[in-house]
Amino acid sequence: MELRTLRYFVAVAEELHFGRAASRLHMSQPPLSRAIKQLETETGAALFDRSSAGVSLTPVGAVLLDEARALLDHAEQVRTRLARAAGAATLTVGLLGDGTDPGTTRLARAYRRRHPRVEVRIRETDLTDPTCGLRAGLVDIAVTRAPFDTAGLITQELRADPVGALLRADDPLARRDSLDLADLADRRWFRFPEGTDARWQSYWHGREPREGPVVRAVQECQQAVLWNGTVGMTLLDHEPAAGLTVVPLADMPPSRVLAAWNKGDTNPLIRSFVQVATAAYQR
Repeated sequence: MELRTLRYFVAVAEELHFGRAASRLHMSQPPLSRAIKQLETETGAALFDRSSAGVSLTPVGAVLLDEARALLDHAEQVRTRLARAAGAATLTVGLLGDGTDPGTTRLARAYRRRHPRVEVRIRETDLTDPTCGLRAGLVDIAVTRAPFDTAGLITQELRADPVGALLRADDPLARRDSLDLADLADRRWFRFPEGTDARWQSYWHGREPREGPVVRAVQECQQAVLWNGTVGMTLLDHEPAAGLTVVPLADMPPSRVLAAWNKGDTNPLIRSFVQVATAAYQR
């Protein structure tokens, strides 16, 4: 049995749905179904009961699930020991903003379960560096948001979040159910300093050059709106400070959460981090 096939099996067993498991594994459903069929041939028994009511584990499948989890956990422990022997038992993670996303909390808990002996160092960065220090060699991997220049980096999308306009609660536009960027065309926006990644600035400035106060952190964005009556973009599900509100922006694409790391980095702890992060952020 290959470890990859066992990972496929565990995904199906946990989701009890081939489509959801395929999405979780970032693959199409037909090769996943073929891999499970091959595994059933190797074991000589059916692992799942398939019916119009759904998918469920057979008694043999339940036994294999326990064994597969143990084998996969052992394989990760081997990778960790090898990484430690190579001097890579510390992983430095860059987080953009304040790191309060529930996905980050789930990620931290799941990664600690998988790698209890790995020291994880966190470097929180402000909004002026969406790579969180990757290019400067300050972190091994970043949990950040697109878009930005990804030359020399590998990225894995974790989730997409809708965005809205951040307004003062007494702003006339705050009473609207939704807004378009055109509704904010004549307003002053909070903006990022010169030299901030151009793609990043373009997205968070609503694809237009803007005038307004310069900010570097989430709290500064909120205070700029509260004190100056400026506007800007934020995540729709972020809880605004008192006196502020968020109105959906109908014509802006969602903000994509990414894991990003440097091409050529073979640290096995990074690969494991991406696997755990993908599952944590999709829940």
